[in-house]
Amino acid sequence: MPHSCKLQIVFIVLVIATFACSFLNGEEAEPTSAPDTPSPSPTALLSSPVQPGQANPNEPVQVIGTVPFTSPFFINSIAEPFVMLEDEAGFILRDREFEFPLASQTIGPVDLVDDTTLSYTLSLPGVPAATLVDVDNDGEEDTGVMVFAVAYWSNTWGDPFLEERDGTGWSNAYTSAFTDPNRDDEIKGGTLIIWSPDHEQGFPSGFGPDELLFTEDDPITSVPAGYSIVNLDQEPFEIYKEARPEITLLEGEIAVNDYSDMSYEEAFNALFEKASREYPFTQDKGIDWDSLYTEYSARVADAGDDTEFYLAIRDFTYEIPDGHVGLTLNPDVFYEERGGGIGLVLKELSDGRIIATQVLPGNPAEAEGVEVGAEILTWNGVPVTQAISAVQPYFGSYSTDHHRRIDQVSFLTRMPPEERVTFSYRNPGSTTPKEASLTSVVEYDSLFATISYYNLDLLELPIEGEVLEDVGLGYIRVTTFSDDYNLLARIWERYIENLIDNEIPGVIIDIRTNGGGSGGLALDFAGYFFDEEIVLSVNKYYNEVTGVFEPRDIPSRIEPAPLYYEGVIAVLVSPECASACEGFASALAQGGRSIIVGHYPTAGMYGEVGRGQYELPGDLSLQFPTGRPETPEGELLIENVGVVPDILVPVTEESALGLEDTVLQEAIEALLSLLR
Repeated sequence: MPHSCKLQIVFIVLVIATFACSFLNGEEAEPTSAPDTPSPSPTALLSSPVQPGQANPNEPVQVIGTVPFTSPFFINSIAEPFVMLEDEAGFILRDREFEFPLASQTIGPVDLVDDTTLSYTLSLPGVPAATLVDVDNDGEEDTGVMVFAVAYWSNTWGDPFLEERDGTGWSNAYTSAFTDPNRDDEIKGGTLIIWSPDHEQGFPSGFGPDELLFTEDDPITSVPAGYSIVNLDQEPFEIYKEARPEITLLEGEIAVNDYSDMSYEEAFNALFEKASREYPFTQDKGIDWDSLYTEYSARVADAGDDTEFYLAIRDFTYEIPDGHVGLTLNPDVFYEERGGGIGLVLKELSDGRIIATQVLPGNPAEAEGVEVGAEILTWNGVPVTQAISAVQPYFGSYSTDHHRRIDQVSFLTRMPPEERVTFSYRNPGSTTPKEASLTSVVEYDSLFATISYYNLDLLELPIEGEVLEDVGLGYIRVTTFSDDYNLLARIWERYIENLIDNEIPGVIIDIRTNGGGSGGLALDFAGYFFDEEIVLSVNKYYNEVTGVFEPRDIPSRIEPAPLYYEGVIAVLVSPECASACEGFASALAQGGRSIIVGHYPTAGMYGEVGRGQYELPGDLSLQFPTGRPETPEGELLIENVGVVPDILVPVTEESALGLEDTVLQEAIEALLSLLR
């Protein structure tokens, strides 16, 4: 396989791991209050006030349209997508936890048109069964109207309809209504659909002086019976009927920031201005943005081609100590700088020794006589630990020193092809060091051996479990939260059900190779181990209006699931447990509910990234975190530290060589001691 193809495969795997974060409709803003918000009424059995067809040719019967998208997270992991006639009573009440009535959930199919567009069709029910809301502000109790947006959704949990875990409130992405992220996701434009049971109801014809919809200062107009389309982008609103309106759904603020058509300097300036302003950890990480701009704007200005621009942006990202800062890998540059190796895989032990865990056949290290278990003593004339400390790992920045150190060890043996390297080593059982001088060859297998995602079985399910018969404990391995969400949910619930039905007293959950994914799904999984709600954190984002970071989402929390497993729990972690995986581990650590076990803490990268996606010249994709996770007490959560094991297991020669899984054994012993 050509070197560039192999590196592209590695990049795809790393993107899945590093760019893991996801969005669920209805989880994007904290509930707010609006003055004199109208109250909804339960929907009684109604008759259709208008019959579509020849007598009323413009009466809406079906909505068609497209869903343009740019976000890399949009269709990944979604197995059951649809568009829905979304009951907007949640927005009218400013209630982010409004659950969509089951009877109101009219859905329609979506089809993939191309890499950037979906199409949809949504047939309107003759009589909808949503929430009637009196919004005419006349002081009298009226029947009211039903208010809808067309929104893209997907089902993860339970039956085909949306439940609380699938999402609540109102959509702020991929919806017919435009929402303002700097004003608590207030609807500020776009298109709504309303249904009136008669000709006696009123509806706002504008936003009013407060520029908010469904508040007491809204101007009101009468609306006809049946369905009407409301264009909020005109003042007064255009309220009309059309049998088959075409409505485009809006991607909203999670759309990619596309600077790809700009010059190098224009793109860097636009990126820098936005990313530096919205980056949530400037003080925590001690980032001097002015200094970085001075250095890297000059390099970008000097860039004469895409490669030089790439190198400037890559080195700029290296300056931000954040594992969620990620840039497209350039396979040609990688080949030139790190495409060579000698077939040697190294690992650092807790006692400070560096040993060879693999010596790949047919490569220079094997020909030299280096054996598995050999201790590396020096590298290019300096002590090997000193040489490791000088390595810049190629795959990006790191939020924690322990994560960076592991990759520094991995990249010590990466170099340009045909480069000479000298080192000293001592083989197992020998007391005499040997000197080696080898020339690197083009090989990537020693690199792939250090990337757990690359070594997963291609036919393995993302969640697999068993009963450890010799000890009577359950063991479940979860390798991702970014696969098919519906599949993940069903497999997970089946395993939990089996643990409960078979009275398994304890379970070990192995997330050591889980690179993250949907944070909401991860917390839903955690809900199977708790019998009461626990508030964990809130994400804060930069507000363009106020100029400060403010809460925007519903607080992240554990909510009890339909099933409750009350046995003892151990969670196995590593630095490859990142992002949503860390949120899962942190959740399970609440109140001592589980024992965290690992050689190291998790990666410590927990900033939300969905709003920080960029496209740059030279076909580059870049991401920056924009969300700051804080505990209810205002402390930074997970970022820079990771989830620290309760039992920190030393990295021994036996564990490094794969002779025994000491982390798993420690977890087994810990649970058995609790059960004795």
